[in-house]
Amino acid sequence: MNTFQKNESKETLFTPVSIEGAPPRPPSPPKKSPPKICGTNYPLSIAFIVVNEFCERFSYYGMKAVLTLYFLYFLHWDEDTSTSIYHAFSSLCYFTPILGAAIADSWLGKFKVLAVIGLSLIALGTGGIKPCVAAFGGDQFEEKHAKERTKYFSIFYLSINAGSLISTFITPMLRGDIQCFGEDCYALAFGIPGLLMVIALVVFTLGSRMYKKPPPEGNIVAQVVKCIWFAISNRFKNRSGDVPKRQHWLDWATEKYPKQLILDVKALTRVLFLYIPLPMFWALLDQQGSRWTLQATRMDGNLGFFVLQPDQMQVLNPLLVLIFIPLFDLGIYRLVSKCGINFTSIRKMAVGMILACLAFAVAAVIEIKINEIAPPQVSPQAAFLQVVNLADGEVNMTVLGENNNPLLEESIKSFQKIPHYSKLHLNTKSQNLHFRMKYKNFSVYTEHFVEEKNWYSLILHGNGNNISSLMVKNEENKTTNGMTVVRFVNTLPEVVNISLGTDTAFSVGEAYGVSAYRTVETGEYPAVHCKTKDKGFYLNLGRLDFGAAYLFVITKSTSQGLQAWKMEDRTASKMSIAWQLPQYALVTAAEVMFSVTGLEFSYSQAPSSMKSVLQAAWLLTVAIGNIIVLIVAQFSGLVQWAEFVLFSCLLLVVCLIFSIMGYYYVPLTLEEIQGTEDKQTLPIQGNMINLETKKTKL
Repeated sequence: MNTFQKNESKETLFTPVSIEGAPPRPPSPPKKSPPKICGTNYPLSIAFIVVNEFCERFSYYGMKAVLTLYFLYFLHWDEDTSTSIYHAFSSLCYFTPILGAAIADSWLGKFKVLAVIGLSLIALGTGGIKPCVAAFGGDQFEEKHAKERTKYFSIFYLSINAGSLISTFITPMLRGDIQCFGEDCYALAFGIPGLLMVIALVVFTLGSRMYKKPPPEGNIVAQVVKCIWFAISNRFKNRSGDVPKRQHWLDWATEKYPKQLILDVKALTRVLFLYIPLPMFWALLDQQGSRWTLQATRMDGNLGFFVLQPDQMQVLNPLLVLIFIPLFDLGIYRLVSKCGINFTSIRKMAVGMILACLAFAVAAVIEIKINEIAPPQVSPQAAFLQVVNLADGEVNMTVLGENNNPLLEESIKSFQKIPHYSKLHLNTKSQNLHFRMKYKNFSVYTEHFVEEKNWYSLILHGNGNNISSLMVKNEENKTTNGMTVVRFVNTLPEVVNISLGTDTAFSVGEAYGVSAYRTVETGEYPAVHCKTKDKGFYLNLGRLDFGAAYLFVITKSTSQGLQAWKMEDRTASKMSIAWQLPQYALVTAAEVMFSVTGLEFSYSQAPSSMKSVLQAAWLLTVAIGNIIVLIVAQFSGLVQWAEFVLFSCLLLVVCLIFSIMGYYYVPLTLEEIQGTEDKQTLPIQGNMINLETKKTKL
């Protein structure tokens, strides 16, 4: 009589048996352990990966450091457009990892993507590099060295920020301190990062023979998409109440797809669901290179011992990262652990979000203070006018708009210093303004064309018998890079060539010719060499302060000869750029707690077949965050401090949502991640073969 009940299943273990006729196979040689670094458990191959990442990040962040100012001052785009294009580029760089991950996992493998695609084409190559390089480094470790692998991610992040630190300090200097064709040298600032990409390729290739190269495992991205689509469509087809329900919605794919793939997709979707709130954090973090850099252009970069360029302020982020990573790993996290607090990855990321909120609140306060002391901002149907009287007597001037409505009445003495602009309200976007000037016994009427949102200088000059006026549109006055700038008016009857150093030399036309603004270094200029056709002479410009704009009028005095009359077009910035330090410290601490933790979390929660896919999904949240900034910059219409407050509040709400989601998230263990891929098999020895453990119905 059968002692087993019907349909009862038992787990039966089959022992290896000899297979007749099967050729004997030699025993597999023991695997050779990869070379280690100085007797540690760290594979030597990760040294090449880390150096490669340093060079690649130098290239990327070096180029990115000067990108916003390149748009603003070289291409002459406005601040919102420059911000939008900057974040559109950043978003594209973080969207392409999806393509890179698909190619890496399904076709070439991580190594070939890094060498062939990632390092050959910078624009698309970043998509090949980003999802692969972190995971590829993790692949070099054996499972028994999981502790060292966790520390590798901190070392990996240190290499990123070391490259970023050096590049964000050097490339702005290459841009601002070296002149190319009379302007900032953007060619050199972009060329050096390009050279570092070549070095990255060479270094990475040198370590080729040491790398542990897991083979590609099929088109994982396509399999995941098809599996999800089949599960949804199959569930929709069997929505009748007569069909038994299944434990998980992905279980509806069991008719077509293997159990292991479904388990992997389940693990993947659990993490992807947790990623939904993350883009808002990146929307704040990535504004260091756009909105925060633009804020720095309106602050005083003179620190006394060093003049900091606006785009050099970004160097604080990688510098503080290099300090904060060991501080948090060896100090703060251990202290929190000793206090009995379970500081999980989810909690670290939530705290990072709160710190980013505080950073933008501080940025908003700084912006308000800047606005209190900054010159007025241009607005629609308005223009700003400054009158410079170079005549030998007082001039009474009235500016008339349409219907002869007086817009401005002013009395200006000869060579009177007026370091402010008067606001003129226009009826349309552009119009002709009528000027009535009384000079000695003469009344002069003239007309000048002005456009909204522009700054103008009206230069008056006369010789006692008549008076003339020249309207100059100040193209550079509204955005002069936050640096010291000068321009000259030449009253002499011949061209004057002026040398403001070895690289800055220009000509000013004769008979009240006006030069464009020129960027110069802060400091004393007691003897600036000038030259006419017949002779040379020197001008004393005095001290030029950081952030100020100066107007110099070259005149001929009967007693003192040729001299320069000096007036401030724009007063020096009164707020030091050092006030940005608190917001950079807060956002960097937020990045260490959020980004470093997220890198390790993404790797630890990824099924082995989808590590690059999940890494790419993590980077995809960065891309979406940049799109959020792009949308807000183009369509919000908010003043800058209000925009900072908006981002801070949005992230605070997102942090609350993420905390609730994280509270119910149960991290996967190593056994759950491996699923059924570690099957209970016996090794092949001699003429024996493996038979898997199976559940057999009796």
